[in-house]
Amino acid sequence: MICRLIAFDLDGTLLDNKKRIPEENLRALEAAAERGVLLVPATGRILRGIPPALRELPFLRYYILSNGATVYDTAEERTLCRGDIPLDLALRVMDYLDTLPVLYDCYQNDVGWMSRAMYEQAPPYFVNEPFMLDMIERLRIRVPDLKETLREHDEPVQKISVFFRPGDRERRRWHLAHFSELFPELSASTSISNNIELNSVRAGKGNGLLALCGALGVAPEDCMSFGDESNDISMLRAAGRGVAMGNASEEVKTAADAVCESNEDSGVGKEIRRVLGLA
Repeated sequence: MICRLIAFDLDGTLLDNKKRIPEENLRALEAAAERGVLLVPATGRILRGIPPALRELPFLRYYILSNGATVYDTAEERTLCRGDIPLDLALRVMDYLDTLPVLYDCYQNDVGWMSRAMYEQAPPYFVNEPFMLDMIERLRIRVPDLKETLREHDEPVQKISVFFRPGDRERRRWHLAHFSELFPELSASTSISNNIELNSVRAGKGNGLLALCGALGVAPEDCMSFGDESNDISMLRAAGRGVAMGNASEEVKTAADAVCESNEDSGVGKEIRRVLGLA
């Protein structure tokens, strides 16, 4: 295939399980950039949440953020497209979440917000995902009343993240399957073992990739994408070649055109080298 752009998820995909960039992946990205391929991180994180070692790479300019709610050009410091959740809808969703034994937070204008009471309850929710507790500590501003804070800012919301206790699998599974029935304006996906990520149906990594392709004049069929979880599926389908990681769920592998090695085995770097014919 002609490969002009490569979009890649971070957690469970480009990054290993310790949230580092394997050397083989880094060298493959550098080699692809030297060939003029555009390299685009596509993540559920906001820009500040991307590891500095990745964000500082000189050849990375465009980012698909918050599961496609924002497509951003760092060179011109401008947003190319948005797919936000209207504030009134976000507040209605949070009213519903308040009836469940869950924690939740959100991104609004590239800032993470979480109620202080929920933050204080967080540790038992992340015994299997300790990196998430660290991210919440670093990237969420704790406020007395999240919904009141959102009303004061009076802006739409990029993403709502919902966290279930590790043993509450059945409730999470049901809501992952049925959130779009409860709130048809939203899509529900997942990125870690105990969360659900809620975005506008206008967002999604696939729509973000298509919007970026349109802005850059790149045909989607000339793109390759990598992912491992359900929030990556739309992007795998949008690209000419969608590649699931060896550690991906079966749902993701079924949606992909190919499966590479796992994130622990530098699957992204090896597949880039193979497709581009790099030594």
